[in-house]
Amino acid sequence: MNMIVLSSDPAAHDASRRFRIKARGMLCAWLVMSSAANVAYADAQTAYTLLPPPSELYGDLFVAVQTQGVYPDQKTFVDAIPKIDPAQIVQAYHQQMSVPGFSLATFVAQYFTPPTDQVITPPPNQSLREHIDWLWPELTRLTTTANVPANSSLIPMPKQYVVPGGRFREGYYWDTYFTMLGLQEAGREDLVDDMLDNFAYLIDTIGHIPNGNRTYYVSRSQPPFFSYMVELAAHKEGGRVYQKYLPQLRREHDYWMQGADTLQPGGAVRNVVMMPDKTVLNRYWDERDTPRDESYSEDVATAKLVTNRPANEVYRDLRAAAESGWDFSSRWFGDNMTLATIRTTSIIPVDLNSLMFHLETTIAIGCGEARDFRCVGEFVGRAAKRAIGINRYLWNKNGYYGDYDWKLGQPRNNPSAAMLYPLFANVAWPERAHKTAETVEAILLKPGGLTTTMYNTTQQWDAPNGWAPLHWIAVQGLKRYGRSDLAQQIGTRFLADVNNVYNTQHKLVEKYIVEGSGTGGGGGGEYPLQDGFGWTNGVTLKLLDLYSPGQ
Repeated sequence: MNMIVLSSDPAAHDASRRFRIKARGMLCAWLVMSSAANVAYADAQTAYTLLPPPSELYGDLFVAVQTQGVYPDQKTFVDAIPKIDPAQIVQAYHQQMSVPGFSLATFVAQYFTPPTDQVITPPPNQSLREHIDWLWPELTRLTTTANVPANSSLIPMPKQYVVPGGRFREGYYWDTYFTMLGLQEAGREDLVDDMLDNFAYLIDTIGHIPNGNRTYYVSRSQPPFFSYMVELAAHKEGGRVYQKYLPQLRREHDYWMQGADTLQPGGAVRNVVMMPDKTVLNRYWDERDTPRDESYSEDVATAKLVTNRPANEVYRDLRAAAESGWDFSSRWFGDNMTLATIRTTSIIPVDLNSLMFHLETTIAIGCGEARDFRCVGEFVGRAAKRAIGINRYLWNKNGYYGDYDWKLGQPRNNPSAAMLYPLFANVAWPERAHKTAETVEAILLKPGGLTTTMYNTTQQWDAPNGWAPLHWIAVQGLKRYGRSDLAQQIGTRFLADVNNVYNTQHKLVEKYIVEGSGTGGGGGGEYPLQDGFGWTNGVTLKLLDLYSPGQ
């Protein structure tokens, strides 16, 4: 392997050397591995033509339905099933819209079948663990090309998958990893494999894993956890899994790095940014710069509050925040408080780049399984450069890993639970990991677990809310760097919060209040609290087995 020299900074050189030594050890291990059989992913589905999103299919009818509030939830119409061909519906709308007495609500009811929310009624007297086990089949779906209605916004997938629950009637990218944790703990390796195959199918057919399997989500992705899903399956099934999904891992990387070879220092294209020193890092992005189909009126209202830049820039930043999974959070706000100051595409996120580091190291492992050592060298090198970039730009001198505003050329002073991602991805320098743990303990640890940020903005990815996936990231990251004591505090406090809500409301929910006068299901955001709930179920089951195995 060629030596990688990236910086004149002695600390950076030391980090690079430590990484190369580790990488050489990995390569030695790979050299003695027997080659695994190349298992190609085969699509069992018939051909599927991806439709445009509802905003394009229905044009001014779509705008009328969303702006006039035909449904209380903007997501309802985009999930509705048209009863006839969309072009015929649009034609009928244009013919009838000017007729005296025309009722838009009546027209929509005539031509569309709205989705129905699943009502979950569990048997009485279930323990928390029993309830989670009972929920898996309740949240499992099979939506192939054979049973998805014509012209639906739902994108078929060949195998079963678990939905989050409530208004979230489809699969979601990053949710799925945390759901898989619980499925594997529950012995449902078959469903883990099915969901992994579904995402491989989406990469093969669409070119990336969308935000969710809906046509209106295709213009963006979500935090890239596919490599962690592959790693999860490999823990049970062995190293061959890395080789099986290597083509999709590489294509996932290609998607996130599109345009990187065209960049100049200080420039950005799509999901990539080149820093002044030529370090390439990633940001969240969206192909489209229009209001989101599923939140049309809300986005239009937000853009109207912004007077100092074009609406299309605001729309793209709103969409990019949706790609982050943190929609919405003070992390993306210029003033740390107001949605109208959103600047997501100007920010280099610490979580995304930690995940990209893991993707690059996972590809290197897959290439080792395939005995493609040129590829191993390439991706070990890419990961080494990213590790130095993370520790150069995403370390905040106040003692934690955080985001960086590349347009302003300065760190974002908004500590959040995302600071634990470098620990989770094993890319943190040890001394910085310990300082980050101290910061977490001092400002983010609350009676009910880990608060998401320090700001109470009324947005759901801010205080006082805590989220299951961030608790898992925290627990695993802190354990990796020798802070099992703090990990246990965070895990057991969150478990107590989950138990409290379950004992009083008999359900698991999307998010929880972790601080203040009372705990319970969290609030804020664009929609009411959702129950179900896929990733909460998965993380809770893992935490139960870690800290309350008898419960």
